[in-house]
Amino acid sequence: MDHGGHGMMMMDLPPFTLGRSLEFSGDAFFMVGCLLGLALYGWAVVRLRRRGDEWPVGRTVSYVIGVLTVALVMCTKLNDYGMVMFSVHMVQHMVISMLSPILILLGAPVTLALRALPTAARGRKGPREWLVALLHSRYMRIITHPVFTIPIFIASLYGLYFTPIFDFLMGSRVGHIAMMVHFLAVGLVFFWPIMGVDPGPHRPGYVMRMLELFAGMPFHAFFGIALMMASQPMIGTYMHPAASLGVDPLSDQMAAGGIAWAFSEIPSVVVLIALVFQWYKSEQRQARRSDRMEARSGDQELAAYNAYLATLQARGGQ
Repeated sequence: MDHGGHGMMMMDLPPFTLGRSLEFSGDAFFMVGCLLGLALYGWAVVRLRRRGDEWPVGRTVSYVIGVLTVALVMCTKLNDYGMVMFSVHMVQHMVISMLSPILILLGAPVTLALRALPTAARGRKGPREWLVALLHSRYMRIITHPVFTIPIFIASLYGLYFTPIFDFLMGSRVGHIAMMVHFLAVGLVFFWPIMGVDPGPHRPGYVMRMLELFAGMPFHAFFGIALMMASQPMIGTYMHPAASLGVDPLSDQMAAGGIAWAFSEIPSVVVLIALVFQWYKSEQRQARRSDRMEARSGDQELAAYNAYLATLQARGGQ
């Protein structure tokens, strides 16, 4: 399926170079969203600091890098090339659906918002109360449950790329942006309960989180392998690249498949390391809590034993 609009865009694009690819293309929607996300996060951190509360620097760094990765793939020339080159589009998809959500979630934006937002007056509801209500809503319980997140994560690959839906969405820049918003949202709801940094309706144990992670990741690898092993171009949008790009559609598709396969491994390792670290910290906190409880119970037992000895001594004196 070939779109005439794509051919016109391809003729206007210069040959791909890294330097040119980093020029801003002025994608206002994602630019405004990224700037707003950074501004709100910065406001919340400053608010905590001003009242004497601490906020880990590592979380801030992770969140900022996560937002910047979204800006990099959606607000630069990479976005233009993603409309005409399958391999560049796949970089966008993998970054915005897997890398960006992980980094953003490691920044714990929901926890930060709950700590920074002021509490509304009695009998009223403010932003903090609305956020708490949303976290406890039936809607949030549904969209963060593995029964929903894993199938939608998989369907975003096979149900999109291997059906006419992809070509339809790629027929316009609005459709392309809507697709990328979908990828980002799916990545966030998939990794949110797995990362377990922010509070949510589902807080599975660490073993269950790892199982959820490995339940979704292999499908990315299979998807990439399917693209690499195809004997002809499978995506109509990228079947007829402009001659000025110097791109062979089948080779470009193989490169896209390799990117999808590689990205199924990298985020898995990052998330696995984060989970193991969280598990270790949790065990340490539990051990310290147990030590404190044993210390308190030991003092109580010692006091009871001393009282018993004092009672025996008093009886002996009588």
